[in-house]
Amino acid sequence: MRLLGAVLAGGRSSRFGSDKALAMLAGRTLLDHATTALGAHVEQVVICGRQVAGRRWLADRPAPDMGPLGGLNAALHHAAAEGFDAVLTTGCDMPVYPAKLARALIGEGPAILKGQQLAGFWPAVLAGALDAHLAEENNRSIHGWLTRIGARIVERPDILLPNINRPEDLERS
Repeated sequence: MRLLGAVLAGGRSSRFGSDKALAMLAGRTLLDHATTALGAHVEQVVICGRQVAGRRWLADRPAPDMGPLGGLNAALHHAAAEGFDAVLTTGCDMPVYPAKLARALIGEGPAILKGQQLAGFWPAVLAGALDAHLAEENNRSIHGWLTRIGARIVERPDILLPNINRPEDLERS
């Protein structure tokens, strides 16, 4: 199975107070950590929702500021056009992506880690369905999308991911 990795990085970082993708952790940006961690499990990594010099990036689709679903939609269309079977996703504020997480998500149909909906597995054939979803009103809820496509919710209490939403979360990491 050919997997595309997508780091969803188009958020506004409102709870963080500044651009958290560029926040430093152990001498590297959170975006660098997320890209490296996800890259261990996929053939190629793209950054969605922001332009990053020297990296392959995709603009949100169908428009900027669509939230995580805009980045996911861009990744799904890129995956389908480039012959990838599916997309493995993470948020730019998730600096680790253990192998056991990737193994738990990859499988039959779309899946997310319970409590971390940006850690997901998405078959590329969902691109058209996400276009249709985003064309509707009240279209930006990832929970609504998950319900619509019947995504698996993977419960793995042994997989604890740091999720950095506030500066104090970064200090604890």
